[in-house]
Formats: sequence, C-alpha cells, structure tokens
Amino acid sequence: MASFGQLLRQLRLIAGLTQEELAAAAGISPRSVSDLERGINITARKDTARLLADALGLSGRDRENFEAQARGRAPAAGVAAATRTLPRDIASFTGRSEELRLLLAAAGDGRDEGVPSIYAIGGMAGVGKTTLAVHAAHLLAPSFPDGQIFLPLHAHTPGQPPVQPADALASMLQTAGIAAQQIPASLEARIGLWRDRLADQRVLLLLDDAASSEQVQPLLPASPGCVVLVTSRRHLTALLDARYISVDSLPAGQAAGLVAALAGRPDISARDAAVIEIAELCGCLPLALGMLARHLHHHQTWSAADLAADLAAARDRLELMHAEDLSVAAAFDLSYQDLTGEQQRLFRRLGLHPGTDIDAYAAAALDDSSLGQTRRNLDGLFDRYLLTEPVRGRYRLHDLIREHARVLAAADPPAERNAAAARLLDYYLHGVLAASRRLGRGTTADARLAGAEAMLEHAPEHAPELAGRDEAAAWLEAERLNLHGVVRFAAAHGKPGHAAAISAAMHEFFRSHGHWGQALGLHRAALEAARQADLRPAEAQVLTDLGDIQYLTDDYSAAAASLTQALELYRVLADQEGEAGALGGLGGVLLAIGDSTAALDRLTEALALYRSLGDRGGEAGTLTELGSVLYRTGDYRAAATSQQRALALYQELGDRQGEANALTDLGTVQCLTGDHAAAAASQERALALYRELGDRLGEANALSDLGTVQCLTGALAAAGTCLTGALALYLDLGDKSGEAEALNNMGDLALAAGRRTDALAHHERARDIAASISAPREEARAMEGIGTCHLLDGQPGLGAGLLRQALALYQQIGAPQAQRVADQLGADH
Repeated sequence: MASFGQLLRQLRLIAGLTQEELAAAAGISPRSVSDLERGINITARKDTARLLADALGLSGRDRENFEAQARGRAPAAGVAAATRTLPRDIASFTGRSEELRLLLAAAGDGRDEGVPSIYAIGGMAGVGKTTLAVHAAHLLAPSFPDGQIFLPLHAHTPGQPPVQPADALASMLQTAGIAAQQIPASLEARIGLWRDRLADQRVLLLLDDAASSEQVQPLLPASPGCVVLVTSRRHLTALLDARYISVDSLPAGQAAGLVAALAGRPDISARDAAVIEIAELCGCLPLALGMLARHLHHHQTWSAADLAADLAAARDRLELMHAEDLSVAAAFDLSYQDLTGEQQRLFRRLGLHPGTDIDAYAAAALDDSSLGQTRRNLDGLFDRYLLTEPVRGRYRLHDLIREHARVLAAADPPAERNAAAARLLDYYLHGVLAASRRLGRGTTADARLAGAEAMLEHAPEHAPELAGRDEAAAWLEAERLNLHGVVRFAAAHGKPGHAAAISAAMHEFFRSHGHWGQALGLHRAALEAARQADLRPAEAQVLTDLGDIQYLTDDYSAAAASLTQALELYRVLADQEGEAGALGGLGGVLLAIGDSTAALDRLTEALALYRSLGDRGGEAGTLTELGSVLYRTGDYRAAATSQQRALALYQELGDRQGEANALTDLGTVQCLTGDHAAAAASQERALALYRELGDRLGEANALSDLGTVQCLTGALAAAGTCLTGALALYLDLGDKSGEAEALNNMGDLALAAGRRTDALAHHERARDIAASISAPREEARAMEGIGTCHLLDGQPGLGAGLLRQALALYQQIGAPQAQRVADQLGADH
C-alpha cells in the first residue's frame, strides 16, 4: 500500500496544486506539506488531515480513506482512495453533444446484462479523443463512488513503448491499494486479482491511447457496475461487447468558436471571417486549432487575418502548427510509424493524389500494386484512422493528414514520384475514355475519343468493369471532382495532352447530366494547358466544348467568342470535321440570340462539310439544328422534313441520344402545325429515351414540350405535372433559358385554366430571367403573356403597350409569332 505521503502528493498533483497552494488552501505551513510528502512525518494530526481533505475537495469514501491513512490506519474496504486519478477537465471543452449523450448513458448501461459497459472512442491524432473521454469521465464521476482510474497506455508516446497488459495491471492493482509484494507474477493471476478487487464495485476506468484490443482486453473488469472508456487511434474491432464512438473533426462553427475561446482576446470573435478561415485551414482539427489559438493569445500583435494569410500561403501548413515541443506533424508521424513498410509507401503516394477521394483501383495504379494488396493496405490505413471511408470503397484523407502525406512523399526519389503520377493519370484517362464510350453516340463518339486514346502511355492493370450506361454514368459521377483535380494536376505537371483528353472525354457527360459550372472550370484548365504546350488541335477541341457549355449557361457572347476561335483554328489546321462542329455550335448560339439568318448560314455550311466528309452522325446533328431554325422562322414544312431526315439517320446509326433530340424537335413542329396526337407521341418517345439514357437536360426539354401539347389538348392536370417536373430539372441544372421557357409554358397553362394571377406571376418571372440572359424569344413570349393578362383584367392601355413590346421583339428576330400579336393588337383596336 502506498504511504500517506505518496497519496498526498498524488492527490495534490491531480488537483493541479503546488505545495504552497495546497498549504495556503488548507491554512497550514508549506513546510508541513513538504514534510508529509517526503515521509519526514509519516502521519498527520486529525485537524491537519481534515484541513487537507477540505483543500483537496475530497468527500465520501475518498475522504474517509484519506483521513484513515493520515492517522496511520488501513483504508476502508474497497478500491483505495487514491483511485481518483482522472486528469483535470478543461474549461474550453467545445461541442461533442451527441458523443457525450452516448457516453453519459454509460452510468446506467451494462448492469441489466450483468456485464461492464465498454466504450471504444476512436479517431485520428489530434481530434480530441482524450479530451472528450476525460470530460465525460468527470461528468460521470458522481455515479462511480468507488473510484475513477485514468491509465495511459502509451501507444503513441515518443520514446516510450506501449504499456504491456501485465505492467498495466500491476499499476492499477497498486493504485487500488495492493502492495507491490502482494501482486502475483503471472498475467492470468493479475487479471484474476484485478477483477476480484473490483467485484461489486462501481468504478470508472479510462484507458487512454490504446495500441490494440489485445492490450486492453486483460484490463477489463468483470463487474457490471463498472464502465470502461478506451481511447485509441485504431478501430478496436476485436474488443468484444464494446460500443464504438468515432470522433471526427469539429463542425466549422464550433471550430471557429474554439479558436476564439482559446485566443481569449476581445478583438477576436468566432464570427470573424479570418477566424473561420483559420478553422478551415486547420481542417477543424482541435489539436491544430488549439496550437494556433494559443499563438494568437501569446502574440498580442498578431491579427487573425495575418495568421490566416500565413496559413494560406504556407507550402507546408503543418510547420506553423506547433506549441513548445508539441506539433501536429509529430502527432501524425507517430501514427505513420505504426504502419508496415508497404502501408507507409501507399500513404506517401496518396499524398500525390490531386483529387478529393480515392478507390482501390486508383490507389493500385498510384502504388503499382495488386488490387488485393492495395485493398489490404487501405484497410490498414483506415484501421489507424489515417483514412475515412465516407462511401463504401471510397477513401478520403483529412486535409492535414493529406498535407503530412505530401510532405513525406516529397522526400521520395523524384523518379518514383513521377512514375506514380504518370500511372495515376493514365488510369483516370483510361477510365474516363471507357465510361464515355458507354455513354457515347456510336461512330461520332469513337472518332472524338480516338485522339484522346493516343495520350495513354500505359493501360492500367486494374480497372472497374463498366458494363453499361448506368455503371459508366455512376463512375463518372463518383469521379468527377477527382477528374477536375487530375486535369489541373496534369496541366501543372507537364501532361497537357492528358488534361485536354480528359476534358474532351468528359464533355458529353457534363452536357447531359449537369455540373456545368464544374465543366467550365475543367475546360478552362485544359485550354490553358493546351495553349501553354502549343497543342493546337487540342486547343480547338477544348474551345469547341467550352463554347458549348457557355451556350448552355446562357453566356452567348463568350460562347460565340470561343466557337469563333475554334473555327479559325480548325481552318488553319485544315480540320474540316472540327470546322463543321464549330460552325454547328455557332449556329445554335446565333439562333439563341435571335439571329436566325446568320444561324441558317452557319448550319448550311456545316451540313455541306459533313456531307462531303461522309459523316452521317454530323449530318444528322446539323439537320436537327437546321430544323430548329426553320420552325422558329415559320417554315414548318421544311423544318419537319429536316427533322424526319435527321431522325432516320440517327436510327440507322443506332444513336439513341440523337434520335431523342430529333423526336423532341419534330414533336415541336407537329404541335405548331396542329397535329397534337403525333406531337404527344413524339415527345413521349423522346422522354422515354432521355430517361433511359440518363440525359437530364433532354428530359427537361421533352417534359416542357409535352406539357405544352397537353395544355393545348385540354389535359391541364397532366400538363401541370410535366411542366413542374421540367422546371425542377432546369433549376437543378442551372439552365436559365430552359427555366424561362418552362415558366412561360406554365403561364400559358395557368391562363388556360383561368388563373390569371398565377399566369401573370409566371410570365413576369420568365421576362426577368430572359432579359437577364439576352434571350429575346422567351422575353417576347413573356411580354405577350403579361400583356394578355392585363387585357383580360380590364387594363387595355397597359396590355396593348406590352403587346407592342412583344411584337417589336418578335419582328427583330423574325419569329412567326409576330403576326399573331399583330392580329391581336388589331382586334383590340
């Protein structure tokens, strides 16, 4: 049994007091405290013991045992009074409400089942596992009067090996009042004595920084009145009957609040933009937040904005995250040292990955390993909380862990790093080409991707099987953010061909599935890379794709500029196929801004080129666009002929995407000519094809056009369903021109149903959107609808004025609707 002096010193240290502070609190001399701790005085007088117990805040059995030992008597039966060994709690504890809720339920858990309650608290280095466990233990302490024991197991203490179970048991048995000479030698005997000692006791045991389940298992009590909290940087999956709590980084708001609280300065608030930025640059990791906040506290001349700027500009953010002899990098490195050589190599190479997450196939390419070996190594990293798995089979590094991996990778030979990066780029290019072919449009797609295939240096040994369109689309959706990062990485690391090839291969997916903002960024990065490397064919292709996305996002002037540059480049390169594509794109842009004559000229040129080249897919696409121009200028017969020829060509080629496009435009012509049954059938066939193909933009167009037909035939409820669905898709895609068209269609529907207030609201929204993107056709439609509503509401002057504005716009773009509005104005006068 420990001497009274040893017990007094231990309790004083737990309370965080110096000898002088304890003496002052107890009202006795510092010399008296010193003599007791050094054993000069073996016992204390009754009054002195009482004063010391008051100063130490002891109560209950702890106080009884303390005063008994002070008088030289044996402590009361049960765990010794010295078992109140929890570290001090911290005042700045932040958040973790859900984790605390689970842990505070521990006081009542286990007893009904006759077993102790075990909680395994896991997480990466610096995430605050011990802080959470200690805070919860202090809150739980009143429910465990027989003792609260804290035992560090030192899995990650520099210069100290993990505590062996036998040594841990010896320490806890001594803490519980067993003399060293009475502790048996064998592990099994120590386990038995420990469990016997805790029988019928209510003790809280906190085992901190466990290395493995094997280290913890012998230390567990058997009493159902006990609770064990175990913290570890590993997933202790072999710890039987444990409840698992994984601790993540703090939410952004709480992270900023922790910085402000620890900084302790009136000029620093959790709402400050710089404090929020610091939290983000720390990955909201409590260890890093605390270190930087303390820098702000001690350096009063530093501003949060200065520190945020330093972090943002740093080549290695981890260098700034330190306090005295502690650093975030050192904490991470202790986890790294736990890994096998293969796992360490994979971890370093993951630092080279430019994306957001990674699967086993990409990791195998990066590491030049077999798929099975890579999966085992990824599991090893996951097991040690160096990776998370947000979705099954996809792994992610915390921002600061990624930074650590990148710094470690920088020490590898350059040839190894470059080879790993090259394998990764080839893997992603191979994958995007395979997926795009599954989504492609027959021979047209094959020709487009052939040049991209030439960039491949080494086909990857392992790649996912993409059996059909759904698998291909799912793969591209899962990888699209990675592919954006890969394009930027390729552009910055001497692989401009890969950047341009991936950009080209992704285009059709972006076009039909959305993410147009990301597509703009990806194409611009690829364009810069192609220009810097003077890859003029690649530059022309990227400009064509960029112009197409700019057209979809209603940036018509930028689209025209990009497509004009592409056209000029193709002509210099004598690439007639590319020239025809750029001409077709320009025709679409010109039609959108209302210049039907110029659009017709460009599309006629493109058609001639495609026919001279024997490119039937290009011919079909241009015929579809020509049909759109023709019906918008009122030549319905020629428009129908053009669309029917396009439809036949697409069907011969097996191009279902093109077939759906032609059906949509053909249905529009059929509707305009009064053949509503045929129009509905065409739109329904197109809608089914678009849904089968996963083309959300095409689906929105077909729904909008089908709703128009249903409105004209009196199927108002069905029309409302279609138009609401179309509007939702346009909003999700960010398609402003489609949104304006759907709103105008909904305005027409509301007017047909006698809901003039709704009709007016829809048309007014459509007018505002169309005006903002310079879409004169939909702006004119909106003006016409608003004017009609005002006429019906008995405001002829206002209504006629708006109709005249609509007439002027229709006449400006050569739209046949001008005659209808002119007739209406004439009738009103």
